[in-house]
Amino acid sequence: MKMAAISDIHGNIFALNAVLQDIETRGVDFVVNLGDVFSGGLCPAETAERLLPLNFPTIKGNHERQLLETQPEKMGLSDSHACRHLRPEHWDWLRNMPAELTLHDEILMVHGVPGDDSIYLLEEVTESGVKVSSHARVNEYVEHQTASLILCGHTHIPRSLELSSGCLIVNPGSVGLQAYEDDQPYYHKMESGSPHARYAILEKCNDKWSVAFHKVAYNWEKAAEVALANNRPDWVNALTTGRME
Repeated sequence: MKMAAISDIHGNIFALNAVLQDIETRGVDFVVNLGDVFSGGLCPAETAERLLPLNFPTIKGNHERQLLETQPEKMGLSDSHACRHLRPEHWDWLRNMPAELTLHDEILMVHGVPGDDSIYLLEEVTESGVKVSSHARVNEYVEHQTASLILCGHTHIPRSLELSSGCLIVNPGSVGLQAYEDDQPYYHKMESGSPHARYAILEKCNDKWSVAFHKVAYNWEKAAEVALANNRPDWVNALTTGRME
């Protein structure tokens, strides 16, 4: 079994097209999408139009949940932009996305941690900054899961961890946004360090999963121009350098 995992597209149709083109060369059996598909400063409707016909198994991210739960006048900039541009058929798709999904009785798709799309799984935010999660912390969130592969997103940072149980946990990184900052639960930055679009290939051989992380070049300068045109100068450095400053 060979699959591609994409996540955190955030309306970046330019990065998405490049990633999908690269995936076509990899001989995968299927592609899964781990959420945060539309919200951002770029092209939510175009992203939805590109993905809808492909019918990838797709789950909600925290931004899809926020789009459904938050009144438009109370949305942040990223969700508000998506809310204004998504069309009725896109909203229908969004509403029907599950929060989590299990495939082939062994692949668990979550956005954050099981049961909560707002918590980082493979990283932990502390008062002193972001650190890699310990095995013990990860085990607390997944100890009741029976999956042999858990796919998560949310942090935009490619990372994998194999537990003593043999379960492999993988965050494929972000297709569309390589850096961001947040003030919850403490102020922190997440930065991949380059502008390349990220995704992962997972392959099962002899009952064991392996992961290969991929970086894809695309026209991030064009994406930055669109962000500027959409009044999101805060996205420019993240898109063109993979860093916040």
